[in-house]
Amino acid sequence: MKNFNEIVSELYDYTSKCIISFVTFYPKVRKNLERIGAYEITKKQKIEIAHRFYEIAKEHSIQLETCAEELELSYYGIERARCIDPDLIGELSGKKLNVGKDKNQRKFCGCAESVDIGAYDTCLHGCIYCYANRNTSSIKINLKQYDVNYPLLCSNLVDGDIVKERSGV
Repeated sequence: MKNFNEIVSELYDYTSKCIISFVTFYPKVRKNLERIGAYEITKKQKIEIAHRFYEIAKEHSIQLETCAEELELSYYGIERARCIDPDLIGELSGKKLNVGKDKNQRKFCGCAESVDIGAYDTCLHGCIYCYANRNTSSIKINLKQYDVNYPLLCSNLVDGDIVKERSGV
């Protein structure tokens, strides 16, 4: 609570929204999390944390939302987020987007259709709860392939790769 309060106290002049989520113990990251003594918290604990975060955010006029959480928290004033929000993108760009919900995301994700430009095993931050990295050796191999002058993130086209023009862009 102390850390969240400090962060919100520093950022409230720069944002109107904060999106939170609880760590998901995917099989891919469970071992890493258990190694540091992390454990899954109960529904009741999640509600208590979310409600307290809401109160802290509210004190600073920041709207609190959740990312892809199954837990229904609207009773506490916390709505489900749309991290890729077509209304906000339209407002910022001056162009109305006509897109639906992203069908390739988790059930409770509210994001609009989008194209993910990221790649697995490419981030050096080392967050142990991250499902996008398998191991540091894979990351190092991928990053050696990175070329700022090439259009792909961390690889090169090889025989057998198929490049297609995306329609509707």
